[in-house]
Amino acid sequence: MTKTVNHWIGGKTVEGTSGAYGPVTDPATGEVTTQVALASAEEVDAAVAAAKAAYATWGTSSLAQRTAVLFRYRALLDARRDDIAALITAEHGKVHSDALGEVARGLEIVELACGITTQLKGELSTQVSNRVDVSSIRQSLGVVAGITPFNFPAMVPMWMFPLAIACGNTFVLKPSEKDPSAANLLAELAAEAGLPDGVLNVVHGDKVAVDALLNHPDVAAVSFVGSTPIARYIHATASANGKRVQALGGAKNHMLVLPDADLDAAADAAVSAAYGSAGERCMAISAVVAVGAIGDELVAKIRERAEKIKIGPGNDPTSEMGPLITAAHRDKVASYVTGAAAQGAEVVLDGTGHTVEGFENGHWIGLSLLDKVSTDSDAYKDEIFGPVLCVLRVDTYEEGVALMNASPFGNGTAIFTRDGGAARRFQLEIQAGMVGVNVPIPVPVGYHSFGGWKDSLFGDHHIYGNDGVHFYTRGKVTTTRWPDPADAPAGVDLGFPRNH
Repeated sequence: MTKTVNHWIGGKTVEGTSGAYGPVTDPATGEVTTQVALASAEEVDAAVAAAKAAYATWGTSSLAQRTAVLFRYRALLDARRDDIAALITAEHGKVHSDALGEVARGLEIVELACGITTQLKGELSTQVSNRVDVSSIRQSLGVVAGITPFNFPAMVPMWMFPLAIACGNTFVLKPSEKDPSAANLLAELAAEAGLPDGVLNVVHGDKVAVDALLNHPDVAAVSFVGSTPIARYIHATASANGKRVQALGGAKNHMLVLPDADLDAAADAAVSAAYGSAGERCMAISAVVAVGAIGDELVAKIRERAEKIKIGPGNDPTSEMGPLITAAHRDKVASYVTGAAAQGAEVVLDGTGHTVEGFENGHWIGLSLLDKVSTDSDAYKDEIFGPVLCVLRVDTYEEGVALMNASPFGNGTAIFTRDGGAARRFQLEIQAGMVGVNVPIPVPVGYHSFGGWKDSLFGDHHIYGNDGVHFYTRGKVTTTRWPDPADAPAGVDLGFPRNH
């Protein structure tokens, strides 16, 4: 019998009532292993109502109560990280070590949330005028929602809800319907840690559920990670309904390699950043920009390393790269490789015909390397979201930076060089939200914030870190003036000497 993933509402599993279900496949075999309930608007209403009811007490709970729950939650997540990773591998396909890394990065934000007491300290200015003080505090918003993608089914939700609930909000999570099981386990462990019923809810669904959240009058804010077209839609729709929005979109991350760079280190970085997690991550390096005469040598080194990557099922400890999430996505990724030569690229490695013995029906694709790619080609312009690396050639640093800054995306970027002055110029001149210097995937640690520029972010706040705390709270400033007790009205004795 096919397993069914249901909703988690009000602290318990709630069976879907819409009658609509979506298939969940094992990407390594192509078999449908699970069905997921797809929520109706009424079921989303129930989840929001549970969160609203819980906010009445959670929103006024003490910081000590919240952090006690989060510390217990962190311990449970740590103890169950293998179980969470196994669910990710079964439904997403990434290798187990990648899945464990995802859980570890999510845990960073839980740890940040455990320290929320210092993040929520207010400010006070005394005697701004005669006997006048001004104080500022940050308060929670109410019910907030998160809409998360398939590529990191545990990490991206953990980028959102731990910080949101630490700030005193309650949360409704709508994870990807392609790999939904990890989200439910995260919610169950939160309940085990003592999180009150309704503080964290998980409702599964498709566009019906998304639109219900975007239009719901009791949802105060929406966090989103996904493609740029959907991020733009989320931002426009939720903003039009008066909601606070952080919508992180797509990317086309570039890596600039200068002639003085350690080419072995650059090639290692390019392979891991382009092909890790099968390229299904918004921080993947998908375009290497080689400066000067190093292009041929760099491409040869990347090819040498890429050819050694072992592709296989994610639960095989010897596999270094797993399958893609769906057959349709695999075919779309392959189409960019097959069309690249016609648009002037040199196909150095073509992974489109790759299969894995014994798993012929899996969503397999090999590693592809495209050299001398034109900025006009589809493989360069589009976010492919697969194991395809484009190499572009330029003559100078200035030409490389101009090429990169012309991209409509501005998520992450990197430079490889031994020259500190060049690196300093790059980090100031490049138009992107996250920069790596000899670091190919510059995802910030939890206490800094993650987010891009241009078409990679819609909204004013980056995710997690200080920006995350500010997104999930709103400021209030109080100006206070008290008369001096020595000036109390006649007949009222407060025990203070009269000044005059």
